Amino acid sequence: MMILRLPTIRDEADLRQAHRELELDGSNFLLDGFQGDETPFDEYLIRVTDSLQGANLLPDRVASTFLVAEVDGEIVGRSSIRHELNDWLNQFGGHIGYAVRPDHRMRGYASEILRQSIVLAKELGLHRILLTCNDDNLGSIRVIEKHGGELEDKVDDNGRLLRRYWINNS
Repeated sequence: MMILRLPTIRDEADLRQAHRELELDGSNFLLDGFQGDETPFDEYLIRVTDSLQGANLLPDRVASTFLVAEVDGEIVGRSSIRHELNDWLNQFGGHIGYAVRPDHRMRGYASEILRQSIVLAKELGLHRILLTCNDDNLGSIRVIEKHGGELEDKVDDNGRLLRRYWINNS
């Protein structure tokens, strides 16, 4: 059974490893501004808490809930639920971003992370949720559409085509 939960200091080694794994895919696992081994993990956890509360945000950032996805004591993925959209998120990022570690893909974890994230987004008062994914990411396309995502359009993000989906979460 998967649970989404806040990260703790006990997760440091796993989260640093997950971050390295996703960097190889050209994305990130942890919040923006995390600089790998250069970032003290206790400071990172403060940023997670600040982000949840909407305090001390980096420029152009919004309040968000960052959660790790755990299955049988192992971190398999993560979710970031943005409490609102700024101009950039409205065009390119969306309300929910999720990731699954490479060794844990194709097991339904992305779908379960998104399902639980949608429930949490509703608790935050988000009744219409924007999600984006690369136009060639067939796995994310299937996951988003499985959970009711309706394609609004495709936009150019510096030469990369992104799909923009809306989910009715009333």
